Amino acid sequence: MNIEKVLSNLGFSPNEIKVYLTLNDRGSLKAGKVATVAKIDRSSCYNSLKSLTEKGLASYVTIGKIKWFQATGPKRLLDYVKEQEEDVKSILEDLQARHKAAKIEGQVRLFKGMKGIKTVFLDIIRTGKDNFGYGSEGQFSRRMPEFAKQFDRLKKENNIKTKMILRKGRKEMSSKTSEYRYLDVEESPAVTNIYSNKIAIIIWTDEPEGIIIENKSAAKAYKSYFDVLWTVAKAK
Repeated sequence: MNIEKVLSNLGFSPNEIKVYLTLNDRGSLKAGKVATVAKIDRSSCYNSLKSLTEKGLASYVTIGKIKWFQATGPKRLLDYVKEQEEDVKSILEDLQARHKAAKIEGQVRLFKGMKGIKTVFLDIIRTGKDNFGYGSEGQFSRRMPEFAKQFDRLKKENNIKTKMILRKGRKEMSSKTSEYRYLDVEESPAVTNIYSNKIAIIIWTDEPEGIIIENKSAAKAYKSYFDVLWTVAKAK
C-alpha cells in the first residue's frame, strides 16, 4: 500500500508526511536541510517538526546552538495509533450517550467509497440483528475479499444470520452464516439489506455508495416485501 496514503489516512498533513519521510529516509538533519529536501518553506517545516515532535514521531538533539532532528523508529507509528485508539475509547461512552440523545426517527445517512461501505457492514454487526437482503451480484466478496471474510467471522461471533435472495444462475461466497434462495430477475448494481429498524442500500458503482435509512415503519415494510420474495424464491 502507498506509504503517503496510509500516513494521510492516519491524519498527517501533506507537509508532515514530507517532513516525516525526509527524516525517516535521511537520518539526522538540521531544520533548514529538512525544508530543502522536503521542498517546503521553512515556516511550514518548523510547524511540521513541532507537530511531529509533540506526537512522539520525531525528536532532536542540540549540538552547540543547532537542533538536529530525526524520526523515531517506524514502530512508533503503531504506538501512536494505539494512543489515538485509547483516546477515542476514553470519550466513547459520553459520545454514545449524546448520540442516542440526538437521534431522530427517519434519519438517512450516505457513505462513499470502500471505507464508507465498511461502515455500513459494521453497522449490521453493531445491531446484532439478522440481516435480510436481495440484489447481490457478489460485488462484496469480489471487491473487498479480506473484509468480506472478516465480516463473515464477525457474524459468526455475534450469532448473526443472513438470508439473501440472489439472481438465478449465480453463486455467492460459501458461508455457514448465510442462506440463499434464487429468483429469475435482472442483474442490478444495487443491493438492499434489511436489519433491525434499518435499510441499507449499497450501490456498487466505480466508487461505491451506501445509504442507511433508519425508520422502523419503512424497515418493517421492506421486510414484509422480502418475506414474500423469500416464499416464492427457490432454494437452488
